[in-house]
Amino acid sequence: MIDVCSQEKKPLMPLEQALKYLTETIKPVTEVEFVSLPKALGRQLAQPLYASINLPYERNAAMDGYAFASEFIHPENLILTCIGTSWAGHPFVGQLGAGECIRIYTGAVVPESADSVIMQEHVSVAGAQISLPPNPALQQNVRNAGEDVQQGDCLIQAPKKLSAYDLGLLASAGVDKVPVYRQIKIAYFSTGDELIPIDEPLQSGKIYDSNRYTLAALLADPCHQALDLGVLPDNKQLILDKLAGARDFDAIITSGGVSVGDADLVKDALTSCGQINFWKIAIKPGKPFAFGTIGNCYFFGLPGNPIAVITTYHQLVVPALNILAGGNASNPLRLRATLTGAIKKSPGRQEFQRGLFNQDASGNLFVAAIGGQGSHMLGSMSKANCFIVLAADSSSLEAGNLVLIEPFH
Repeated sequence: MIDVCSQEKKPLMPLEQALKYLTETIKPVTEVEFVSLPKALGRQLAQPLYASINLPYERNAAMDGYAFASEFIHPENLILTCIGTSWAGHPFVGQLGAGECIRIYTGAVVPESADSVIMQEHVSVAGAQISLPPNPALQQNVRNAGEDVQQGDCLIQAPKKLSAYDLGLLASAGVDKVPVYRQIKIAYFSTGDELIPIDEPLQSGKIYDSNRYTLAALLADPCHQALDLGVLPDNKQLILDKLAGARDFDAIITSGGVSVGDADLVKDALTSCGQINFWKIAIKPGKPFAFGTIGNCYFFGLPGNPIAVITTYHQLVVPALNILAGGNASNPLRLRATLTGAIKKSPGRQEFQRGLFNQDASGNLFVAAIGGQGSHMLGSMSKANCFIVLAADSSSLEAGNLVLIEPFH
C-alpha cells in the first residue's frame, strides 16, 4: 500500500533536495562583535584564534615527587640530597648539581638543570637523603613547554560553536575576549482560531497553544535572539501585517496555516508580501513545510501539528539557522539499531517515527517505536529519545531489522 499523502500532481520535494536548496540559499550574517569569555559559551566563533604563549607555558611536573638531572644518575650512586622545593606557583630558584634533587609538586616548574621527576612513592626518604630505586625511570614525568600548543599555533578554527572545553582552552591561553558573529534575530508566532493561552479555561472547539512553548525552548540558543509574537487568528490581513513587519528580523518562524485548507492563510499572506521558494516536502510528519523570503528575512512555515513542528524544525530549520548564524549545516548523528518490535510504514515519504532506544552491556543498540505515531501525539514524543529514520521507499519492518536512529540531544 502506498502512502496516499505522497500522491500529488506535482512530486513532493525530497528532504535532501530541500536541504541542498537551503544550504545554497541561506546567506550568513557577517557582523562581528567581541564578547568576554564568560559570555562566549555557545556563540559562533567568527575568526580563528591563535596562541600568544606556549601551553604549557613552562616545563612542569606531571606528579608529586623529586626532580633531578639524569646525567648524574649512575647504578652505583642512587642517593640524592634534597636541597629545596618547587611548589605550584612558587618555583625553586637555583641550580641542581651532581647528587642533588628537589622536592616538587604537580604543576610546579621544573628547573632548567633538571630533566626527570620520580614519583614520591618510588623513593625512600631519610631526612634530606633521597634513595632512588634500582634502574629508575629517567627523563620522565616532565611536561614540556608547548607540548600541547605552541606559541603562534591556531587555538580554535572558525567557524565553531564554542563549547565549555573551548572556553577552558582559551582561558589557559589568556584570551579574555573572542570575536563572534552577532546573534540572529528570530520572530515566531502561531496561527489558528482554535488556539487559546494556557492560562485560560478550555472551551469546546479550542486547544491550548503548545507550539510556541516548544519553539521557545528549541530556539533557546546563545546564537539566537528570539521574540515571541504570540497567537494570530485565521485572519489574512492580520497575518499579512505581522509578516510584513518581519523585515527587521533575520528569520521568522510560523506554525500552522501552510496546508491546503481554506483557513490556511499564512502561505497566501506570504505570497502577498514576499515569495515562496518551495512548499511541501516528502517527509512524514511535516509535509506542508514552506520556505520563502520577505525582503532579507527568511521565512520558515511549519505545519500546525505539534510533532510535525518538531520534526521539520530539527530536519530543516536547525541546519538553516546554523548557516544563518555563521556556522555549518552539519548532518545529524545517526546510528544503526536493531528493532525490538514491528513498525508500520507505507512507501512514499521519508518517515521520522518516535522511538525509544537503549544499549546493552556490549554496546549494541536496540530500538522500538513508542506510543502512537500521530502527528498530534506529544505524549509519545515526551517519552521518546530518538527518531527512527525510515527511507521513502521502505515498507513495514519486523523485529530484528536494522534501522537508522537519530538520538535526541
